[in-house]
This record gives sequence, structure tokens and C-alpha cells, in this order.
Amino acid sequence: MRDVRVVLIGGTSNVGKSTVAQVVADRLGFGYLSTDGLARHPGRPWRTPEREVPEHVAEHYASHTVDQLISSVTEHYERLWPRIRELITEHAAGHRAGGGLVLEGSALRPARVAGLTVPRTAAVWLTASEAVIRGRVRKAGRYREAADHERLLMDRFLARGVRYQALMLEDADRLGLDRIDAGSGRTAGELADAVLTAVGTQYAIGRSAHR
Repeated sequence: MRDVRVVLIGGTSNVGKSTVAQVVADRLGFGYLSTDGLARHPGRPWRTPEREVPEHVAEHYASHTVDQLISSVTEHYERLWPRIRELITEHAAGHRAGGGLVLEGSALRPARVAGLTVPRTAAVWLTASEAVIRGRVRKAGRYREAADHERLLMDRFLARGVRYQALMLEDADRLGLDRIDAGSGRTAGELADAVLTAVGTQYAIGRSAHR
């Protein structure tokens, strides 16, 4: 694809979308945005030095099954999709100041993106094994030092992310969309190179000639 103005990077939580997307944006001289910044769903349920887990976030993960968590986040992404589509369309058409855009987020669902008819748009999905995602979640949440109730929240978050990735990959593979293993030990720069290579060979949104 030539003259790409919008690069979409999808994937489940903790596969490294934000880091890779920011490197891609820097390489292209594009703006960077996460779909999380458009409307927030209950986020990561673990403490950091700067942040306690909000009560409503803890309640969300503690009181829902994995199936219910998947339904909740999917409904959130569906509500968000019209805004995402509008943003993609405006940037692809050059109606936004600041040039192109790299947009990342779990809300970039394969079936929705594949249905776009917006020119100058490319898309790639990042994946990682369950073991890699688990390691990242537990490291971020200091799982070993966490109390039992805190571990429960992290376990539910992890289970939702893994299940969401499985559903995402099923759709991506069915539609023949480009995906890149982000848990293979490559640096963010190397993954950005892989994203840009895929973008450069796509003949339609998310579809490269080599697939």
C-alpha cells in the first residue's frame, strides 16, 4: 500500500502495542493515539506506586466470570467503534492537523477493521503466548508480593486477555489478516520494523501479499 496515512495496531492487553506503536509513529513522523484514550473501560486491576486500584475496577473483576468480562469489554468496544471509524476516516482523508496517525488498542477488532473501506489505511495485530502475557501481567502487578484478593483480580484480568486474544486470532486468521508474534524476544525496534514491512506490502487493510 502506498501513501499510508493511518496505521492500526491491534492485540490483547500486555502484548506491547503501546511501545511498538510509539516507535512506529516516531519512524513515520505520525501522531500516536491509544483507543483507551477515547473511552475508558475498567483498566488494569493492580496497584502501582502512583495508583491504587479504584473500587469499581476491583469490583468489576471480582464479581464477573471470564465470559461476563469478555461480554462487557466486547460491548464497550462496539460502542466505541463509530468514534474509532470516524477518527480513522478523518486522518486517512487528511482532515486532521499533524499528518498521519498510528492508532493502537484492543478495540481494533479484526472483523470491524477488515470491513473498513477507508483508503491509505493499514493494520497489523500483535500476539504473544499465554506464558508471555502471564509473565508481563504478574511482573507489572508484583504478583508474588500481592495478597490473595489482589492475585484473584490479576488472574481474572489475565484470563480475559487470553480469551480475548483467542477470539481475535480466530477472526484474524479466518480473514487472512497480518499478525506478528510480539513475544518472540525481539526488541520494540525490531517489532516496529516487522510492522512497517507488513504495512509496506499490504494490498488491502490488514492483508499482505505474503499471506
